[in-house]
Amino acid sequence: MELVISVLDINDNAPQFNQLVYSVHLLEDALEGTVLVRVNATDPDLGTYGEVIYEIDNIVPPSISDIFSIDAKSGEIRLTGALDFETVAFYDVQIKATDKGTPPLSGHCKVLVEVLDVNDNAPEVWVTSLSVPVPEDASVGTVVALLSVSDRDSGANGRVRCAVWPAAPFGLVSTFAGSYSLVLREALDRERVSEYEVEVRAEDGGSPSLRGRRGVRVPVSDVNDNAPAFAQAVYTVLARENNAAGAELARLWARDPDEADNGRVRYSVWEGGVSGVASAGRGWRPASSYVSVDAESGRLWALQPLDYEEVQVLQFEVRAEDAGEPPLCGNATVQLFVVDENDNAPALLPAGSGGPGSGASGEAASGPDSGALWAWAAWGAPAGQVVAKIRAVDADSGYNAWLRYELWEPRGKGPFRVGLYSGEAKFSVLGGMTPVRIVLRGAMTWALEGSC
Repeated sequence: MELVISVLDINDNAPQFNQLVYSVHLLEDALEGTVLVRVNATDPDLGTYGEVIYEIDNIVPPSISDIFSIDAKSGEIRLTGALDFETVAFYDVQIKATDKGTPPLSGHCKVLVEVLDVNDNAPEVWVTSLSVPVPEDASVGTVVALLSVSDRDSGANGRVRCAVWPAAPFGLVSTFAGSYSLVLREALDRERVSEYEVEVRAEDGGSPSLRGRRGVRVPVSDVNDNAPAFAQAVYTVLARENNAAGAELARLWARDPDEADNGRVRYSVWEGGVSGVASAGRGWRPASSYVSVDAESGRLWALQPLDYEEVQVLQFEVRAEDAGEPPLCGNATVQLFVVDENDNAPALLPAGSGGPGSGASGEAASGPDSGALWAWAAWGAPAGQVVAKIRAVDADSGYNAWLRYELWEPRGKGPFRVGLYSGEAKFSVLGGMTPVRIVLRGAMTWALEGSC
């Protein structure tokens, strides 16, 4: 008799993975749906006791639980979310395989996922300290700003090079990792450039590289480093004599490119270095007794009517001074030429010797009547003989002082003639004792008259 014993299976074997640890390397820019790995577990039991179901048991860090999925039947693990190396660089995924026995038995393994960095972050530049405005006389090496530079990527992707644009007049100095100082490399001049727009540029070492930038506005403050400068070193001014007091003679202008008080100019007549004016019969007089200058506008005006016979040339300096601290100044020389007017009538000069002559020519002598000059000639003197020499002067100058002489009485065919320019009175016919009145006229047609 043959006895057949059938051994019935029970669920006494738990599923076992062919690896306890699976290691996976995955780029952080991997697309959703990417297969990481397929895990495999076997159960030697028969039937449903040997059928295995896969599931994710736990993920570390636990805050991200939906980034991976596993196929319950095949054990294939896929990416279902976005990776970010800068947030999480390593995952520990616990996998459990469970059979269908009662009670069910399970086996475990883990999948270690290392996220690989890609260059997906541009460098960032931050200004941590800014000292503006910068005085235009700041020394080379002055620190204008402190900057912090960072890149969240790692390795070469996070290694940053920095530069400043434009390259002048500022530069970058690396103080320690990720920190830079923006310093002055060249002297500033606010009158040339009053403000700079500086850009700090950062570039990482990734491939392709990424760039970041940060703009820094650097205004330049003014210092009083420019003295007022006149448009001309020497001003030549013509002024007619007998001008009205307060009449404008000229306008002077000095430019100061500084700003505010440093560029605000005031004018004055400067006595220092002016030798004075030699005025007729008055001794030394300063230029400021004749002219003045408006402190704000630079308008040069006369304090009194000018007299050519007193002053022909007035030379002085005008000073322009700014309101900076300390103040700076500039000077200009003014040469004021007084233009003569015909304001003086001819005047007779007294005779060098008096008394009647003996028939020879002589100077006219003062007569008994005020304002008259007398001359005598011998009876019967020949025609052409000089009876008298009339001498006169005119205090004006140039054409205004040219004199001519004319017979006033008797007119017409008298016995005398007078030289138009010489003033010599002569017989035109045989001489007699007729008194003669001679009139002097200035060269200008409207000139004043004097007579003898």
